[in-house]
Amino acid sequence: METNTKNKLFPVFLKLENFRVLIVGGGKVAHEKVSAILNNSPQTQITLVGTTISEEIKQFANAFSNLHLNQRSFSETDLNEIDLVISAINNKETSLEIKRLAQQKNILTNVADTPEQCDFYLGSIVQKGNVKIAVSTNGKSPTIAKRIRETLDESFPQEINESIDNLTKVRSYLSGDFKEKVIQLNKITSVLSKEGGNKKKISKKRIWIYSVTTPVLLLAGYLICEYLPPEVLGGYAYRLSQNIDSTILIYILAGFTAQMIDGALGMAYGVTATSFLLSAGVPPAASSASVHASEIFTSGVSGLMHLKFGNVNTKLFRSLLIPGVIGAILGAYILTSLEEYNYIIKPIVSLYTIFLGLVIIFKALKKDKIREKIKRIFPLAFIGGFLDSIGGGGWGPIVSSTLIAKGRNARYAIGSTNLTEFFVSLASSLTFFTIIGLTHWIIIAGLIIGGVIAAPIAAILANKIPTKTIMLLVGVVVIIVSLKRLLF
Repeated sequence: METNTKNKLFPVFLKLENFRVLIVGGGKVAHEKVSAILNNSPQTQITLVGTTISEEIKQFANAFSNLHLNQRSFSETDLNEIDLVISAINNKETSLEIKRLAQQKNILTNVADTPEQCDFYLGSIVQKGNVKIAVSTNGKSPTIAKRIRETLDESFPQEINESIDNLTKVRSYLSGDFKEKVIQLNKITSVLSKEGGNKKKISKKRIWIYSVTTPVLLLAGYLICEYLPPEVLGGYAYRLSQNIDSTILIYILAGFTAQMIDGALGMAYGVTATSFLLSAGVPPAASSASVHASEIFTSGVSGLMHLKFGNVNTKLFRSLLIPGVIGAILGAYILTSLEEYNYIIKPIVSLYTIFLGLVIIFKALKKDKIREKIKRIFPLAFIGGFLDSIGGGGWGPIVSSTLIAKGRNARYAIGSTNLTEFFVSLASSLTFFTIIGLTHWIIIAGLIIGGVIAAPIAAILANKIPTKTIMLLVGVVVIIVSLKRLLF
C-alpha cells in the first residue's frame, strides 16, 4: 500500500475536563459537538457563542452547569484563555477567520465540514464502561465512521467492562516487578486467544448432529416398539407403547415451535406451547400442567446449548438463580391456594410486558451514547420467578426484556436467563407436582421431544442474529404475546 493512501492522523485520548473549549454556533452541528463532548467528558468547561441557540442546546445547559451560553456574534476576545476551538457555523468566511485568529494564538481548531482547515477531528465513539474506541476516516466520510461505530457497538458486550475491573483487581495482587506482572497477566489472559476458547466455531456438521440425533432416536424407538414382540419388550414397555398414537406428532410440533421462539428470543415458551395445545383441542388444565412439566427438560437443554455456545454470563446467571427459584416456589404455592385471583394478576403482567416491549423497540431504533445497566438483579429475578408461577409464564418476558431494555447485551441476557429458567421451572414444577400431581405424560413427552430438537438450532440463532435484530424481534414478540394474554 502506498504511504499517501494511509490515515496519518495520530490518535490521542484527551482528559478534556482539564481543557477550556470554545464552540462557535448554536444550530444542529453545534448541538452534535456539544453532545459528543458532554457524553464522553461531562465535566469539560465549554463556552458556546452563537447568534441563535437551539432549544436542545439550552436543555444541555440546564443539565450541565459547565456549559456556558452567550447568544451573540463571535468576537476575537472569545479566544482568550481557550485551549480548543470548534467552529460549527454555516459561514465559511467567518469560519476561516476564526481559524486564522485561533492559529495566531496557537489554539487547535476544528472547522465543521471543512477537513482541510481542521487541526483535529471528533471521531465516532464506541464506549462500554472503561473501554472506549474512536473511529476516524481522516475526515473523508463521517457516515462510514458512524456505521463502523454502530457495528462495533453491537459486537462488544456491555459485560466487557466487568472483565477489565476483574483484571484490575487481579493485577493488584500480582507480585514481582513490572516484567513479571506482565508475564503473569499474559498467562491469565492467554486462554482468550486460544483456538477452541470462548470463540468457538459452529460447524455445519455439529448443527446436523444436534438437530438429527433426537429424531433418529425417536424413529428407532418407534420401530422397536412396532416390530419387536411383547415378550422381548417386556410387559410394561409394550403397554406403554400401545398408548402412543399419531397425536404425539402434534405435541412434538408444539414443543418445537415454542422452543424455537424461546431459545432464540429468550421468552414465550409457555404461552406459545399452551396456545398451540389449546388450538389442537387439549383442555386448558391439561395444557398448563403439561407445559410446566415439559419446560423442565426443554429449558435445561436450551440452557445447556446457550452455555455451550458461549451465550451465558456467569456472574449474571448466579445473580438471577437464587431469587428466581425463591420467587417461583412462592408463586406456585400461592397460586394453588389463591387460584381464583389469577384473572387479576395476568392483565397486570400483560400491561407491564407490553410496556417493556415498546421500550425494547425504542432502544433498538435509538442509538444511546451511554447505557446504564440495571443493578438490582435480586428483585427483578424474584418478581420474574414469582409471576412466572402465578401467571403461567413470564420469566422470559419480564427478566430478559428488562435486562435488554436496561442496556444488557441481548445475547448474554437471553442465554443467562434461559439457563436460569431451567432451575426456576424445576422449582415451580416440583411445587406444583407436590400439591396437584402429574398427568398427561404423552403430551409432556411430545413437548419435550420437540423442544429438545429445537434447542440447539435456537441457541445457534441467538448466537448469530445481530443484537439490534434480536431486540426488535423480542420487542415485537413481547407485545404480541402480551396482547394475546390480555385480550383472550
